[in-house]
Amino acid sequence: MPTTDAEVERVRELVAAIPPGRVATYGDIAAAAGLSTPRTVGWIMRTDSADLPWHRVLRANGTPAPHLAHRQLAELAAEGCPITDGRVELRRARFRFAES
Repeated sequence: MPTTDAEVERVRELVAAIPPGRVATYGDIAAAAGLSTPRTVGWIMRTDSADLPWHRVLRANGTPAPHLAHRQLAELAAEGCPITDGRVELRRARFRFAES
């Protein structure tokens, strides 16, 4: 099933809501947006996130995509995000979306 414009906008709203120093996983965003898979969030982020705080979205284990790791971790560290051995400490930094 194709991704709708409404789903794209919902993901964009959720990513924009993540405050500095906090992060969310692709799965967190998919769940909050009512999407069936985190892969949809990844696709949206690849195609439509240049104006969003994309660096605040991580994989489920708290790591960035390898091709973005250095830049993403540097941006998160500058915001005060807790990072240990190239991995964000999700217990401390995970942003919880409000139920809607």
